[in-house]
Amino acid sequence: MNLDALNSVATAMVAPGRGILAADESTGTIKKRFDAIGVENTEDNRRDYRELIFRSKEAMSFVSGVILYDETIWQAAADGVPLVTLIEAAGAIPGVKVDEGTETLPGFGRETITRGLDNLSRRLPKYHERGARFAKWRAVIDIDTGVPSRGAIRANAQALARYAGLCQAADIVPIVEPEVLMDGSHDIDRCFEVTATVLKEVFSELFEHRVQLEGIVLKPNMVIAGKKCAKQANVDEVAEKTIACLKLTVPSATPGVAYLSGGQSDVEATAHLNRMNEIGGFPWPMTFSYGRALQAAPQKAWRGKADNVPAAQAAFLHRAKMNSLASQGRWSLALEQATP
Repeated sequence: MNLDALNSVATAMVAPGRGILAADESTGTIKKRFDAIGVENTEDNRRDYRELIFRSKEAMSFVSGVILYDETIWQAAADGVPLVTLIEAAGAIPGVKVDEGTETLPGFGRETITRGLDNLSRRLPKYHERGARFAKWRAVIDIDTGVPSRGAIRANAQALARYAGLCQAADIVPIVEPEVLMDGSHDIDRCFEVTATVLKEVFSELFEHRVQLEGIVLKPNMVIAGKKCAKQANVDEVAEKTIACLKLTVPSATPGVAYLSGGQSDVEATAHLNRMNEIGGFPWPMTFSYGRALQAAPQKAWRGKADNVPAAQAAFLHRAKMNSLASQGRWSLALEQATP
């Protein structure tokens, strides 16, 4: 393990004014996105869409790294240039999603565990050779009556730690992503309680598995009420409780925090991130690692038509710029509405 190199990559991933583009939708997930805009889910269409994003030169200046799906990391653009080369040429770092989705955790009802550890040590060197310098593994924690259980939290934390250790041994920075879902009717205080418990367990397991915190990036959920909760918290409360939760649980040695957007709208995800950075007072940079919140607008503008590529790139630029400002506490609703 080259810890200096890992730390250098991790630090670059959370550089001021830049964040991570999560373009790692599985074939099934991107089908849902394409169905919504009337685009056939073919390999060429997936390639063409991602190529237009990676060739958005101005927008990519706000992107520090791109998480790719396994199919995408091996793809080339229409002119034969590897997509990872386009990302590097834009000044961003290629990364790859290495988990293989979730399955039911035996004995724990509908709680899940993430798959993909069995062959990970064999896959990582190939990804590194292809140009990936970081990876992502997502653990999924649901909130419901009697859920999550302590056993499911521990199992997912252990899997995250094992993944992180394997990544660092392959000189790949692990994004550690324990996502507490915002589905359900729980309030923001219940989300705080579960998120704090999960993060404490994750960092305990990272320590036990001898993962070097200076060479990771944390990708947590924000502390937010469930979508079915009658009382939704305002921007200030989400920001304050999220900061408080992470200050209780995340060691200062962690190079940075890149939030997932979960089920939030584009503007909600931006507003929450901005308010946290306005408040400040935390020991790590806080930026974004957004998928849908960066891509829904350009997908809608594109709709699979070559003539719409400039409009799609403009939509992507707007969302990337807004979130760059939010990562510095400089965003406002007026700026959001000033640019189409």
